[in-house]
Amino acid sequence: MAKRRRFSPEFKAKVALETLAGEMTLAELSSKYDVHPNMIAAWKRQAIEGMADTFGKGKAKAKDSESEIKELHAK
Repeated sequence: MAKRRRFSPEFKAKVALETLAGEMTLAELSSKYDVHPNMIAAWKRQAIEGMADTFGKGKAKAKDSESEIKELHAK
């Protein structure tokens, strides 16, 4: 049985950015990087969803979780 391959976050980001650029199709990227097209599509979807956090939405979530942690420690 083959071992499951693991990809670094940097590699995933690189492939996702190339997908977002739209210069190559999923099939072309798949053969270029030897990764299944479904994986590339999933990485692209994760990259798009994660962009909102880059521009500040994630900071609000972090503040909320910090306040929750302080509240729980107080209890």
